Amino acid sequence: MLSIRLTRIGKKKQPEYRFVIMEKGRDPWGKALEILGNFNPRTNPVTFNVKKDRIEYWIKNGAQCTDTVWNLFVDQGLVEGDKRKVVSLSKKRKEKLSKKQAA
Repeated sequence: MLSIRLTRIGKKKQPEYRFVIMEKGRDPWGKALEILGNFNPRTNPVTFNVKKDRIEYWIKNGAQCTDTVWNLFVDQGLVEGDKRKVVSLSKKRKEKLSKKQAA
């Protein structure tokens, strides 16, 4: 299955990311089928350059976005839908939080 994911580039402590399409099980630093754009969260405003037509093409042909990529695309208006939950809490942590809120 193909996925649209982020791969990190840039120097130490200066991350920049590329949007790439590759097999789901492949190493994220391996060879990608296509580079779809880039993302730099450290600039003000955030740099976000993508090939919109290619992203739409790959999504129509069955490629899945990772949760983080999906949320970035929703923020930019490239795809429609709700944001996906990225962080999940364990049962043990949920119990701790509920006890803390009750007190």
